[in-house]
Formats: sequence, C-alpha cells, structure tokens
Amino acid sequence: MSRILIVEDESIIRSALRRLLERNHYTVDDAGSVDEATNQFNLNDYNLIISDLRLPGAPGTDLIDLAKAVPVVIMTSYASMRSAVEAMKMGAVDYIAKPFDHDEILETIANIIKLRSTDDDTSAPAEGDSPSGSNEMVGNCTAMQNLFKRIQKVAGTDATVLIQGESGTGKELAARAIHQQSARSGSPMISVNCASIPESLIESELFGHEKGAFTGADATRNGLIEAAHGGTLFLDEIGELPLEAQARLLRFLQESEIRRVGSVKSINVDVRLIAATHRNLKALAKTGEFREDLYYRLYVMELQMPPLRERGEDIIDIAQQFLQRSCKKLGSPLLKFSDDACTTMIRYRWPGNVRELQNAIERAVILADDHMITTDLLGLDIEPDSLAELESSFASGHSLVAETDTRERRGDQNLSLDDYFQRFVLENQDSMSETKLAKKLGVSRKCLWERRQKLGIPRKPKE
Repeated sequence: MSRILIVEDESIIRSALRRLLERNHYTVDDAGSVDEATNQFNLNDYNLIISDLRLPGAPGTDLIDLAKAVPVVIMTSYASMRSAVEAMKMGAVDYIAKPFDHDEILETIANIIKLRSTDDDTSAPAEGDSPSGSNEMVGNCTAMQNLFKRIQKVAGTDATVLIQGESGTGKELAARAIHQQSARSGSPMISVNCASIPESLIESELFGHEKGAFTGADATRNGLIEAAHGGTLFLDEIGELPLEAQARLLRFLQESEIRRVGSVKSINVDVRLIAATHRNLKALAKTGEFREDLYYRLYVMELQMPPLRERGEDIIDIAQQFLQRSCKKLGSPLLKFSDDACTTMIRYRWPGNVRELQNAIERAVILADDHMITTDLLGLDIEPDSLAELESSFASGHSLVAETDTRERRGDQNLSLDDYFQRFVLENQDSMSETKLAKKLGVSRKCLWERRQKLGIPRKPKE
C-alpha cells in the first residue's frame, strides 16, 4: 500500500485530504510545516509528498531537495499558479490547483505513483503496449492504429496540432504521447484547461503580467506560455478561450513572441502548441464565436480521437486494464467480467467515453460480492428493451453473440450486431419460419418482431 505525506498548515484542508486518500486505500501521515514534517517523519519512507506552496517557516518547495528521490506535488491556488510553475522547474512533479477536484487529484496521485514504480522497474515493456509512446493509450482498432501512426509522424516536428474529439476520449493522453516522443520531451509540458480558468484571469495566466497592470497585480509574474519555453503548451478546451485572448494567442503563433499584460515589451518564446477541443471550431468560426484566422493557424495537423462506442473490441481491452487497476487500488482479488457484461459494454453507447468506463468499473469492483463483474454491477443506463434482448440472447446456445463469433471467424468483423441481425434475417427468412429464425438467433418471437420494427425489416408476405 502506497504511503503519502501531506504537508499543509490549514487543518481543515489537511484533514479533508487525509480522509479522501485513506478512503482510497492510501496510508497517510500529515504535518503542518516543513520543519514538522522533517522532525517527525523520514521523508524517504514515502511514495509521494503533497505539500502546500505557502507554509509557515520554509516554503513547500524546500521539500523537493529534502525528499530527494521522493516525488513532490505542490498545492496552490490560481492566484499563485505562477509560483507553482516555478516549483515544477525546481523539480516538483506536478501541481494541484485549489479548490481541487477529488477525481482529478486521485488520478494525478495514481499516475505519479505508477510512473515512479515503472521507472524503478528495469524489466522490458509489457507486450501489447501501444506504439504511441504512452502506456496509458491502447487500441487495436483501425482508428486507433491510424492515430498512433499520426502521433509518431507529427511528434518529430514542431507543427501545431489540433486534437478533436468528445469529452473523455483521451485528448490529453494523445498530447502527452506527442510531447514524450518529441525532441522537447526533456523540457516541461504545461497543460491548461481553458474552461476552468475565470475569463478575467485567462490572459494573465497565459501571458503573465507586469506589476500594477491591474488591481491585485502586486508583482510581475511569468505566464504559462513563458513557463513552457523550450517545451510544449497544451491548451485543452481551446474553444472556450475568450476572443481577446484568442487575438493574443494568434500573435504568439505567428511571431513566436508574447507580451505580458501591462507591458510594452515583447518576449521571444520557443514553445510548441497542442490544442484540443470537443467543439466544432470551424462552425464556431463561421458564427464569429472563434477567430477564423486562429482556427486555420491551429489546423496544421489534426488528430481525431474516436469515441469509445466506435472502438469495438478495444472496449474490452481497456476495461480489463481498468479492472486490474481498480482491483489493485481497492485491495480486491482480481475479478472477471461475465460474458453478458462484455457484450453490454460493447453495445453500450458510452456518452462519457473512457472516463465513464473507468468510473463504471471502479463502482462495479466496490459493489461486487464474488469474483464476477456482471451487467447490473456496471450501473449503465441501458434501455429496458435492449437489456432484455441481451439477456434473451444468452438464454440459447445459438445466441446473437455466438453468431457474432461465427461471423468474425468468417471475416465479417466490420458488421455490428444490428447489421448482422438484419443480414441474417433477410438471408434466411425465405427458408425459415419466424419461430425458427427466433430460435436460431437465440431470442423470443416478440424480440424478433420488435427488432424488425426497430430496424425496418419487413416480414416476408404470405403466399
């Protein structure tokens, strides 16, 4: 079980964070200052240290050198985000903005601990790792293989990349894969969610500001673009960027220079930009909600993240990875998916994509009473008729799933179950009665009739 040390002077935040981590099966100690942490604990006994930036006495960044090989995460607020970026330059592995989201902080912690254990492991990469350079991205479907090839090609250039796809499809993972395979991998990758920063602060956050530029600007601060000098800047949800900030970003892309808010002096920067959005920027440009000239500056190389529902058997591969992680995280014996759960996961639409799949599996592991993950434990919002059909299909040895396995052996892998259903009925209804058709498909006559209505398959007229 991983050990974490929290260093935070505000007792409410410290105790809340401790409870959150202990609920997620981490062993936690806490301290109110750097001195207290070093006097009471051996820093090298921990897998991770989470420290506030501003502490009584020594600042939290002092722990970076004191802890040596132990990774340190700095907690900060938006008002002091510049200092957090400086902390990363000093050796902090990441920063967490207050008030933090529980899911995000747990994901950050899990990734850091996993990365450290991977770095300590001298074994060869596991078989099946994706060619994307990131062990977080897996996929054997055509869309993902094409994505991996594009990542490999664009990573070796400094071209601006626009990653498009629905929320939860892994756009930041693709951006990190590009950065890790690029010549800039030794420099920082700064990630910014444009939708999470207040509009009044976005320009100051990106471009920095001079002392006295606005009320509360009591010191000159570098921007995130400047902090990414030599590395990569990832702007997530760039479609939410205000128009004024878009104009400044366009100049940065055109001239490779920025100007802090309140300054008349330009600063040259060497930064590779990767942007991502779930919105249609071209449509937004036509309505004036997004600058058309900026859109075409971004649209140098486009990567399209496929939604989970279109990735076929990849869903099961990803689910198996999440299942192993959840079982390890929750201290559960390794569980298995039932056949009906696998079929349901492939048939389900996954509006929340990979993020929804991860949450569903973790919930199922918590609720499981035996070694099997069944459909009901996944808690998916499936239409009753669809669920009944799936259950019916497993009641017979000649189920739709069994027939699907047969067609896959024949090489018809591109057919969905609906496509197969339609083809099978049209090809066999001349020689089979409705009762025999239903029996062969492993469904009831009522289910066969309902599927005919849904798919618009007319019954053969009686002679």
